[in-house]
Amino acid sequence: MSSVTSLVQSVDWLAIAPPTIAAAVALVVLVADLFLPTTRKPLLGWVATGGLALAALSLLPLLGGDRRTFCLTGHPDVCSYVADPFALVIQFLVLAGALLTALLSIDTIKDHDLPTGEYWFLLLSSAAGAALLPASRDLATLVIALEVASLPAFALVGLRRGDRLSSEAALKFFLSSVAATAVMLMGVSFLYAATGSLHLSRVAHTLTDLPDPRLATLATAGVALTLVGFAFKTAAVPFHFWVPDTYVGAPLPIAAYLSVIGKAVGFSGLILVTVQGFPSYANVWGPALAVLAALTMTVGNVAALRQDPRRAHSAVRLLAWSSVGQAGYLLVPIAAAGYADHPARAIGSTVAYALMYGAVNLGAFAVAALVARTSPANRISDYRGLYARRPLVALALGFFLLCLAGLPPGIIGLFAKVTVFSAAVDAGLAWLAVVMAVNVVIALYYYLQWTAVLFRGAEATEAAPADHPAPRAKIPAALTTAIALASVLGIVLSGAPQLVLRFASGALL
Repeated sequence: MSSVTSLVQSVDWLAIAPPTIAAAVALVVLVADLFLPTTRKPLLGWVATGGLALAALSLLPLLGGDRRTFCLTGHPDVCSYVADPFALVIQFLVLAGALLTALLSIDTIKDHDLPTGEYWFLLLSSAAGAALLPASRDLATLVIALEVASLPAFALVGLRRGDRLSSEAALKFFLSSVAATAVMLMGVSFLYAATGSLHLSRVAHTLTDLPDPRLATLATAGVALTLVGFAFKTAAVPFHFWVPDTYVGAPLPIAAYLSVIGKAVGFSGLILVTVQGFPSYANVWGPALAVLAALTMTVGNVAALRQDPRRAHSAVRLLAWSSVGQAGYLLVPIAAAGYADHPARAIGSTVAYALMYGAVNLGAFAVAALVARTSPANRISDYRGLYARRPLVALALGFFLLCLAGLPPGIIGLFAKVTVFSAAVDAGLAWLAVVMAVNVVIALYYYLQWTAVLFRGAEATEAAPADHPAPRAKIPAALTTAIALASVLGIVLSGAPQLVLRFASGALL
């Protein structure tokens, strides 16, 4: 009884505030949905948005500290939840990304007649799991956080009732994710059998000196199988096949959410298990992740290059394949950590790149959501002449695409790519840096091609498909706010890249 009491007394409520607030607001929304009349249901969207903003603000008191909670009795350094700089940065990315997703969702729910209460409950629940994961420091909490973030996402993808694409996307996403989770759970069970612990610090310590060769073999299998589960969440090749169909079938805000928050979850989990849990097995996961990075960026960029601008949903498909290519870049510093003397420093480049990618990719999806309001097919050709109709929106999308390409004025995209190159070169992975350079050139073509479409003249617009957007339609306030926030964030980061690059130069873990 005393040990239980001690454990309860050790809970640091301020440390766990970000995921707790998101989860509490999710429950509030679910209960309120039972009592609100249909005409008042839109209020739930603003409650959810406010809850996400409050969860993000709760990070402020945690800055500069290294708070720990849910620690083993008598072992204050062995904890299940740690609010260190790494956790706080990823939690900010997750909650800010979820906040932008909420702004994109407010009008999407109305336009597509989605069930309001269920939508907001699922989004907040997923955000709570995503915010929990980067602070998790044992394998059980990691798996639980990963599934809390993923399970609501399956339902969100398939929430458009009666839509064949939506149902097919949800089923494909669900089945492939369940298979990956099963493999990962098997890996975790192998590691527990080999080490007798689930806490990452103890797993790392035990793996350095396993007395029985059979246990070493079991641990190696456990490391490999655990990495498979996280590789799926990051959309790394060959675990990427669910991405394009899922993004096309999901409501656009959810596609944006998966492209940024889903990746943040996968990459933060991958960083924790490799750098903190399996440092002694760097000779296993380092080369494996390097090969995965090369394959992922190549497959993603080549597939994006092959998209037909006149094909239905080609804009979303290009963003989907582009996100696979970007996942390859994000994997490079984690692979480099396997070869570095100070692996915790190498992963700073992944965090820096993720912050840049999150801001501009959500902005690109916000513009896609605007175009989809009047052109549901969302072809790339539907963006032709957008500058003539909506100059500011076209300039914003052009800026987002140039950031993703790494070209001025998207300075932050260029700087983020340089940090990833540096991580690969410093680790002696020159061949991977060359593969990345080739892929950056490939990506330049399709990003610039889409950017050029925005500024083509009126005669091209007249030749566009019949479902081309109306010349002028009012942009909803929430959607305008989302595009403006993403644009301001991208401009600020480009004007002061040191805000992001500081994460690439310091040890977050």
